[in-house]
Amino acid sequence: MRDILNIPFNERESIVLASDNSGAIGLKDSDAVKVPYETVAYYSFRVAVMECMAAGADPFAVTLNNFCGDNAWDALLAGIKRGLTELKMEQINITGSTESNFNLTQSAVGITVLGKLDSKAAALNKRIYTPDTNIAVIGTPLVGNEVVDQEIDIASLSMFKQICSLDQVVTLPVGSKGILQELNRLFSNRTFEITQLETSLNLEKSAGPSTCFIVIYPPEHAKDLKYISGRHLHEVKERLD
Repeated sequence: MRDILNIPFNERESIVLASDNSGAIGLKDSDAVKVPYETVAYYSFRVAVMECMAAGADPFAVTLNNFCGDNAWDALLAGIKRGLTELKMEQINITGSTESNFNLTQSAVGITVLGKLDSKAAALNKRIYTPDTNIAVIGTPLVGNEVVDQEIDIASLSMFKQICSLDQVVTLPVGSKGILQELNRLFSNRTFEITQLETSLNLEKSAGPSTCFIVIYPPEHAKDLKYISGRHLHEVKERLD
């Protein structure tokens, strides 16, 4: 199960919609986390585009809903364009709207990414867990000010794109519910308890704006994953005792 809306378009393609919201993060006096609006939009876009691409879709448009005021628009737009540049998708169109009739006391942003999905690719999202299944997490779960303070530990969008391009590799961005809950959405035949898994990461911690993502991969891609992700790769093993 994915955090997307998959709408059949014709016999060959579907339209995938993936969204993310950000609240109380920005430059208003009442915001809980104070960061530039470019940063706000970048990380919100990151969540939506990763969800879209993890579903196998190719992004083709972005919408921006701005509740931070007219003056924030250009910075928010710059944040989205920063993400598109990392993905080498600068040609993608962006549209949106600003709430300018009323002034909110806290910042709020909503971003939606639209993508095209080959109908055959959708079947690859279903997975059966076996003892030979390989699981890893790329990046580190971070939230709030950690996202700014520990940016070096975040899986990059360019890294995510490379891994998504590998054959027979399944990815799933991790959000506020943590690695364990997201992992348990990937398999139709297996649910894990935290005591049944071994890894160097906190499996229950929020990953905020998808600062990490889960990878299910065949053994032949182990070296590729290590080459692409380096120190960001954290294996997740099932306990045998």
